[in-house]
Amino acid sequence: MDARLDYFADPTAAKTFKHFMAVGRALKDSVLPGATQELVALRVSQINGCAVCLDMHTKDAAAAGESPVRLHLVAAWREATVFTEAERAALEFAEEGTRVADGHGGIGDEVWARAAEHYDTAQLTALTMLVSFMNMVNRLNILSRQPAGDYQPGQFH
Repeated sequence: MDARLDYFADPTAAKTFKHFMAVGRALKDSVLPGATQELVALRVSQINGCAVCLDMHTKDAAAAGESPVRLHLVAAWREATVFTEAERAALEFAEEGTRVADGHGGIGDEVWARAAEHYDTAQLTALTMLVSFMNMVNRLNILSRQPAGDYQPGQFH
C-alpha cells in the first residue's frame, strides 16, 4: 500500500509535524507511567484501526521490556488478569475518550472517578492529553493511508 500523502515532503505538514513531535515528547516525559502510556496508545490505536501506531507502540513497548502476553491482551483487557487496577482504569478511560461518537459524551463520571483513584491531577491531565493526541495521530495516518511494518523502536524519539 502506498501512502496518499508524504507528510515529511510537504512544507506545511513538515512544519506542523515538528510541533506534533514536541507534543509526543512532552507526553513521554510526563508523570504518567511509561508502560501505561504504551498500553493506552495501543488501545486507542486498536479501536481506531491505525496500523502505523499499532506497529510503533507495540515495538516501542516491547523494546522497553513489556511482555508479549500483555501486548497481545490489550484488546481484551477486561477479561485479562495481567493488568493492574490502575492500568485497567487507564484503558477504560482511553476507550471512552476514543469512542465519543458512541453516545458516551466523553469520559463518564464513574470512569473518571475510577481513574482518579489511581492517578493524581498531573497524571490525569497527561492521560487526557495522550488519549486526545493518539486519536489525532491515528486519524492523520488513517486518512492518508500510511503503511505500517517498517517502524524501528525509538525511530521518532
